[in-house]
Amino acid sequence: MKHARLELARSAEILPEFNGKIAVFGQIELDRLRSLDFTNLRAVSDSAVTTEVLSSAGITVQRRLDENVLDAIVFVPRAKAQAWQLISAAIQSAPQGWVIVDGQKTDGIESIAKEITRTVEGASSYSKGHGKTIWFRASDAQTLRVSTEQEPNKDGFLTAAGVFSADGVDPASAFLIENMVSDLSGEVADIGAGWGYLSEQVLVQNSKIKAMHLIEDNAAALDCARQNVADPRASFHWANALTWRPKTLLDAVVMNPPFHTGRSAEPALGISFIQTAARVLRPGGVLYIVANAHLPYEPALELAFVDVTLVARTTRFKVFCAKRGRK
Repeated sequence: MKHARLELARSAEILPEFNGKIAVFGQIELDRLRSLDFTNLRAVSDSAVTTEVLSSAGITVQRRLDENVLDAIVFVPRAKAQAWQLISAAIQSAPQGWVIVDGQKTDGIESIAKEITRTVEGASSYSKGHGKTIWFRASDAQTLRVSTEQEPNKDGFLTAAGVFSADGVDPASAFLIENMVSDLSGEVADIGAGWGYLSEQVLVQNSKIKAMHLIEDNAAALDCARQNVADPRASFHWANALTWRPKTLLDAVVMNPPFHTGRSAEPALGISFIQTAARVLRPGGVLYIVANAHLPYEPALELAFVDVTLVARTTRFKVFCAKRGRK
Protein backbone atom coordinates (compact mmCIF):
# COMPACT_ATOMS: atom_id res chain seq x y z
CA MET A 1 0.00 0.00 0.00
CA LYS A 2 3.01 2.30 0.20
CA HIS A 3 2.75 3.48 -3.36
CA ALA A 4 -1.05 3.45 -3.68
CA ARG A 5 -2.04 5.63 -0.71
CA LEU A 6 -1.96 8.95 -2.57
CA GLU A 7 -3.87 7.46 -5.48
CA LEU A 8 -6.48 5.96 -3.15
CA ALA A 9 -6.94 9.24 -1.31
CA ARG A 10 -7.41 11.10 -4.59
CA SER A 11 -9.87 8.56 -5.98
CA ALA A 12 -11.89 8.81 -2.76
CA GLU A 13 -11.91 12.62 -3.25
CA ILE A 14 -10.35 13.14 0.14
CA LEU A 15 -7.41 15.24 -1.02
CA PRO A 16 -7.66 18.79 -2.40
CA GLU A 17 -7.97 19.17 -6.18
CA PHE A 18 -4.74 19.53 -8.14
CA ASN A 19 -5.26 22.01 -10.98
CA GLY A 20 -1.80 23.14 -11.96
CA LYS A 21 1.91 22.75 -11.42
CA ILE A 22 2.90 20.56 -8.48
CA ALA A 23 6.35 20.42 -6.86
CA VAL A 24 7.42 16.97 -5.61
CA PHE A 25 10.12 16.43 -2.98
CA GLY A 26 11.71 13.53 -1.11
CA GLN A 27 11.74 9.80 -1.91
CA ILE A 28 10.27 10.18 -5.38
CA GLU A 29 9.34 6.98 -7.22
CA LEU A 30 7.32 6.70 -10.40
CA ASP A 31 4.80 4.32 -8.79
CA ARG A 32 3.96 6.94 -6.19
CA LEU A 33 3.14 9.49 -8.91
CA ARG A 34 1.00 7.31 -11.17
CA SER A 35 -2.28 9.14 -10.46
CA LEU A 36 -0.81 12.55 -11.38
CA ASP A 37 -0.33 14.37 -14.67
CA PHE A 38 3.42 14.12 -15.29
CA THR A 39 3.44 17.28 -17.42
CA ASN A 40 2.39 19.31 -14.38
CA LEU A 41 5.04 17.89 -12.07
CA ARG A 42 8.23 19.67 -11.05
CA ALA A 43 10.35 17.10 -9.21
CA VAL A 44 13.11 18.34 -6.91
CA SER A 45 15.90 15.80 -6.40
CA ASP A 46 19.58 15.65 -5.46
CA SER A 47 19.89 12.11 -6.81
CA ALA A 48 21.49 11.54 -10.21
CA VAL A 49 19.76 8.16 -10.50
CA THR A 50 16.32 9.55 -9.61
CA THR A 51 16.84 12.46 -11.99
CA GLU A 52 17.60 10.07 -14.85
CA VAL A 53 14.56 7.85 -14.13
CA LEU A 54 12.09 10.71 -13.77
CA SER A 55 13.43 12.63 -16.76
CA SER A 56 13.05 9.51 -18.92
CA ALA A 57 9.38 9.42 -17.92
CA GLY A 58 8.86 13.00 -19.10
CA ILE A 59 8.95 14.67 -15.68
CA THR A 60 10.83 17.94 -15.25
CA VAL A 61 13.51 17.50 -12.58
CA GLN A 62 15.54 20.21 -10.86
CA ARG A 63 17.89 20.40 -7.90
CA ARG A 64 16.39 23.70 -6.83
CA LEU A 65 12.95 24.88 -7.85
CA ASP A 66 13.18 28.09 -9.87
CA GLU A 67 9.46 28.95 -9.79
CA ASN A 68 6.48 28.94 -7.47
CA VAL A 69 3.89 26.22 -7.98
CA LEU A 70 0.25 25.81 -7.00
CA ASP A 71 0.72 22.81 -4.68
CA ALA A 72 3.49 20.58 -3.34
CA ILE A 73 3.96 16.95 -2.30
CA VAL A 74 6.60 15.56 0.05
CA PHE A 75 7.41 11.84 0.25
CA VAL A 76 9.26 11.76 3.55
CA PRO A 77 12.74 10.18 3.74
CA ARG A 78 14.01 8.25 6.75
CA ALA A 79 16.22 11.10 8.00
CA LYS A 80 13.94 13.27 10.11
CA ALA A 81 16.00 16.45 9.81
CA GLN A 82 15.94 16.09 6.03
CA ALA A 83 12.19 15.46 6.09
CA TRP A 84 11.57 18.77 7.87
CA GLN A 85 13.85 20.57 5.41
CA LEU A 86 11.86 19.15 2.50
CA ILE A 87 8.56 20.12 4.12
CA SER A 88 9.97 23.61 4.62
CA ALA A 89 11.00 23.76 0.94
CA ALA A 90 7.54 22.57 -0.10
CA ILE A 91 5.88 25.32 1.95
CA GLN A 92 8.16 27.87 0.29
CA SER A 93 7.46 26.54 -3.20
CA ALA A 94 3.65 26.75 -2.93
CA PRO A 95 3.07 29.70 -0.58
CA GLN A 96 -0.65 29.98 -1.38
CA GLY A 97 -1.39 26.32 -2.06
CA TRP A 98 -1.66 22.92 -0.45
CA VAL A 99 1.21 20.85 0.91
CA ILE A 100 0.69 17.07 1.01
CA VAL A 101 3.09 15.00 3.13
CA ASP A 102 3.11 11.22 2.68
CA GLY A 103 5.14 8.44 4.29
CA GLN A 104 5.36 5.11 6.01
CA LYS A 105 5.43 4.52 9.76
CA THR A 106 8.92 3.09 9.31
CA ASP A 107 9.99 6.45 7.87
CA GLY A 108 8.73 8.34 10.91
CA ILE A 109 5.55 9.79 9.41
CA GLU A 110 3.58 9.42 12.66
CA SER A 111 5.74 11.82 14.65
CA ILE A 112 5.89 14.24 11.71
CA ALA A 113 2.10 14.16 11.31
CA LYS A 114 1.64 14.67 15.05
CA GLU A 115 3.81 17.79 14.99
CA ILE A 116 2.03 19.15 11.91
CA THR A 117 -1.39 18.55 13.50
CA ARG A 118 -0.25 20.27 16.70
CA THR A 119 1.21 23.25 14.88
CA VAL A 120 -0.91 23.82 11.76
CA GLU A 121 -4.55 24.78 12.03
CA GLY A 122 -6.85 22.85 9.70
CA ALA A 123 -4.45 20.01 8.86
CA SER A 124 -6.18 16.77 7.76
CA SER A 125 -4.89 13.21 7.36
CA TYR A 126 -5.61 9.82 5.81
CA SER A 127 -4.12 6.54 7.06
CA LYS A 128 -3.65 3.42 4.95
CA GLY A 129 -1.11 0.66 4.39
CA HIS A 130 1.05 1.27 7.48
CA GLY A 131 1.45 4.92 6.57
CA LYS A 132 -0.21 8.28 6.48
CA THR A 133 -0.92 11.21 4.20
CA ILE A 134 -1.41 14.62 5.80
CA TRP A 135 -2.25 17.89 4.07
CA PHE A 136 -2.50 21.55 5.02
CA ARG A 137 -2.39 25.07 3.60
CA ALA A 138 1.15 26.40 3.20
CA SER A 139 -0.03 29.81 4.38
CA ASP A 140 -1.00 28.25 7.73
CA ALA A 141 2.35 26.51 8.22
CA GLN A 142 5.03 29.19 8.15
CA THR A 143 6.23 28.12 11.60
CA LEU A 144 7.42 24.85 10.04
CA ARG A 145 10.08 26.63 7.98
CA VAL A 146 13.62 25.50 8.93
CA SER A 147 17.18 26.21 7.82
CA THR A 148 18.72 24.17 5.01
CA GLU A 149 22.30 25.34 5.46
CA GLN A 150 25.35 23.07 5.65
CA GLU A 151 26.69 22.73 9.20
CA PRO A 152 29.87 21.30 10.73
CA ASN A 153 29.44 17.84 12.26
CA LYS A 154 31.11 16.67 15.47
CA ASP A 155 34.35 15.98 13.57
CA GLY A 156 34.46 19.41 11.97
CA PHE A 157 33.38 18.45 8.44
CA LEU A 158 30.56 20.26 6.68
CA THR A 159 27.54 18.04 6.10
CA ALA A 160 23.83 18.41 5.37
CA ALA A 161 20.68 16.73 6.64
CA GLY A 162 19.96 13.45 4.92
CA VAL A 163 23.46 12.69 3.62
CA PHE A 164 25.07 9.45 4.79
CA SER A 165 26.76 9.73 8.20
CA ALA A 166 25.93 13.42 8.53
CA ASP A 167 26.64 13.49 12.28
CA GLY A 168 30.28 12.45 12.02
CA VAL A 169 32.87 10.20 10.38
CA ASP A 170 31.45 6.77 9.58
CA PRO A 171 33.31 4.13 11.65
CA ALA A 172 33.71 1.84 8.63
CA SER A 173 35.38 4.60 6.63
CA ALA A 174 37.68 5.37 9.54
CA PHE A 175 38.59 1.66 9.76
CA LEU A 176 39.43 1.62 6.05
CA ILE A 177 41.75 4.61 6.42
CA GLU A 178 43.47 2.96 9.40
CA ASN A 179 44.24 -0.13 7.31
CA MET A 180 45.24 1.30 3.93
CA VAL A 181 48.70 1.66 2.49
CA SER A 182 50.08 5.14 1.84
CA ASP A 183 51.71 4.48 -1.54
CA LEU A 184 48.79 5.00 -3.93
CA SER A 185 49.65 6.91 -7.07
CA GLY A 186 48.24 8.01 -10.42
CA GLU A 187 44.50 8.28 -11.07
CA VAL A 188 42.27 7.25 -8.15
CA ALA A 189 38.51 7.26 -7.61
CA ASP A 190 36.34 7.28 -4.51
CA ILE A 191 33.15 5.62 -5.74
CA GLY A 192 30.20 6.66 -3.59
CA ALA A 193 32.24 9.48 -2.08
CA GLY A 194 29.54 10.99 0.15
CA TRP A 195 30.67 14.20 1.81
CA GLY A 196 34.32 13.45 1.11
CA TYR A 197 35.94 11.92 4.20
CA LEU A 198 37.68 9.03 2.42
CA SER A 199 38.97 11.22 -0.39
CA GLU A 200 40.26 13.89 1.95
CA GLN A 201 42.15 11.37 4.06
CA VAL A 202 43.53 9.41 1.12
CA LEU A 203 44.84 12.59 -0.51
CA VAL A 204 46.52 13.70 2.72
CA GLN A 205 48.27 10.32 3.07
CA ASN A 206 49.24 9.73 -0.59
CA SER A 207 51.32 12.49 -2.14
CA LYS A 208 51.88 10.57 -5.40
CA ILE A 209 48.22 10.63 -6.40
CA LYS A 210 47.81 12.79 -9.50
CA ALA A 211 44.01 12.97 -9.53
CA MET A 212 41.22 11.93 -7.18
CA HIS A 213 37.74 11.52 -8.67
CA LEU A 214 34.85 11.78 -6.22
CA ILE A 215 31.76 10.06 -7.68
CA GLU A 216 28.50 10.58 -5.81
CA ASP A 217 24.80 10.24 -6.62
CA ASN A 218 23.64 12.69 -3.92
CA ALA A 219 24.34 16.25 -5.06
CA ALA A 220 23.88 17.65 -1.54
CA ALA A 221 26.61 15.32 -0.27
CA LEU A 222 28.84 16.29 -3.19
CA ASP A 223 28.32 19.99 -2.39
CA CYS A 224 29.62 19.23 1.10
CA ALA A 225 32.56 17.29 -0.36
CA ARG A 226 33.57 20.34 -2.38
CA GLN A 227 33.96 22.21 0.90
CA ASN A 228 35.65 19.37 2.78
CA VAL A 229 38.17 18.36 0.10
CA ALA A 230 40.16 21.45 -0.81
CA ASP A 231 43.02 19.55 -2.48
CA PRO A 232 43.44 20.73 -6.11
CA ARG A 233 43.88 17.11 -7.22
CA ALA A 234 40.22 16.44 -6.45
CA SER A 235 37.46 16.53 -9.07
CA PHE A 236 33.78 16.04 -8.37
CA HIS A 237 31.31 14.01 -10.42
CA TRP A 238 27.55 14.06 -9.79
CA ALA A 239 26.69 10.71 -11.34
CA ASN A 240 25.27 7.24 -10.92
CA ALA A 241 28.20 5.41 -9.35
CA LEU A 242 27.26 2.20 -11.17
CA THR A 243 27.40 3.71 -14.66
CA TRP A 244 30.12 6.38 -14.33
CA ARG A 245 33.21 5.78 -16.45
CA PRO A 246 36.56 7.62 -16.35
CA LYS A 247 38.22 8.92 -19.49
CA THR A 248 41.12 6.53 -18.86
CA LEU A 249 41.29 3.42 -16.68
CA LEU A 250 42.26 4.07 -13.08
CA ASP A 251 45.20 3.01 -10.94
CA ALA A 252 43.18 2.61 -7.74
CA VAL A 253 39.67 2.75 -6.31
CA VAL A 254 38.70 3.27 -2.66
CA MET A 255 35.19 2.82 -1.39
CA ASN A 256 32.79 2.21 1.44
CA PRO A 257 29.82 1.14 -0.69
CA PRO A 258 26.20 1.36 0.44
CA PHE A 259 24.48 -1.92 1.16
CA HIS A 260 20.87 -0.88 1.63
CA THR A 261 18.29 1.44 0.06
CA GLY A 262 15.72 0.93 2.82
CA ARG A 263 15.92 -0.78 6.19
CA SER A 264 16.85 -4.24 4.86
CA ALA A 265 20.39 -5.14 3.84
CA GLU A 266 20.84 -5.53 0.08
CA PRO A 267 24.28 -7.09 -0.56
CA ALA A 268 23.62 -6.96 -4.31
CA LEU A 269 24.10 -3.19 -4.19
CA GLY A 270 27.58 -3.48 -2.74
CA ILE A 271 28.39 -6.26 -5.20
CA SER A 272 27.42 -3.92 -8.05
CA PHE A 273 29.91 -1.38 -6.69
CA ILE A 274 32.60 -4.07 -6.70
CA GLN A 275 31.81 -4.90 -10.33
CA THR A 276 31.96 -1.22 -11.23
CA ALA A 277 35.39 -0.91 -9.60
CA ALA A 278 36.62 -3.84 -11.69
CA ARG A 279 35.40 -2.16 -14.89
CA VAL A 280 37.12 1.17 -14.23
CA LEU A 281 40.50 -0.16 -13.05
CA ARG A 282 43.44 -0.80 -15.35
CA PRO A 283 45.13 -4.24 -15.29
CA GLY A 284 47.11 -4.32 -12.06
CA GLY A 285 45.02 -1.58 -10.52
CA VAL A 286 43.91 -2.03 -6.91
CA LEU A 287 40.68 -1.73 -5.00
CA TYR A 288 40.51 -0.94 -1.29
CA ILE A 289 37.05 -1.65 0.10
CA VAL A 290 35.51 -1.74 3.57
CA ALA A 291 32.32 -3.63 4.40
CA ASN A 292 30.30 -4.74 7.37
CA ALA A 293 31.69 -8.06 8.57
CA HIS A 294 28.53 -10.04 7.79
CA LEU A 295 28.23 -9.02 4.14
CA PRO A 296 29.13 -11.82 1.65
CA TYR A 297 31.38 -9.88 -0.72
CA GLU A 298 34.20 -12.44 -1.00
CA PRO A 299 32.77 -14.39 -3.98
CA ALA A 300 32.20 -11.21 -5.98
CA LEU A 301 35.71 -9.97 -5.23
CA GLU A 302 37.29 -13.28 -6.19
CA LEU A 303 35.29 -13.39 -9.41
CA ALA A 304 36.27 -9.87 -10.51
CA PHE A 305 39.86 -9.70 -9.23
CA VAL A 306 42.93 -11.97 -9.40
CA ASP A 307 44.43 -11.28 -5.99
CA VAL A 308 42.12 -10.65 -3.01
CA THR A 309 43.63 -10.05 0.42
CA LEU A 310 41.77 -9.63 3.69
CA VAL A 311 43.76 -6.73 5.15
CA ALA A 312 41.96 -6.38 8.49
CA ARG A 313 38.87 -7.62 10.25
CA THR A 314 36.94 -6.98 13.45
CA THR A 315 33.56 -8.18 14.62
CA ARG A 316 32.06 -5.13 12.84
CA PHE A 317 34.09 -4.50 9.69
CA LYS A 318 36.47 -6.04 7.17
CA VAL A 319 38.87 -4.41 4.72
CA PHE A 320 39.98 -6.01 1.45
CA CYS A 321 42.67 -5.13 -1.06
CA ALA A 322 42.00 -6.61 -4.50
CA LYS A 323 44.16 -6.44 -7.67
CA ARG A 324 42.65 -6.21 -11.15
CA GLY A 325 43.64 -8.92 -13.63
CA ARG A 326 44.12 -8.55 -17.37
CA LYS A 327 40.77 -10.03 -18.40
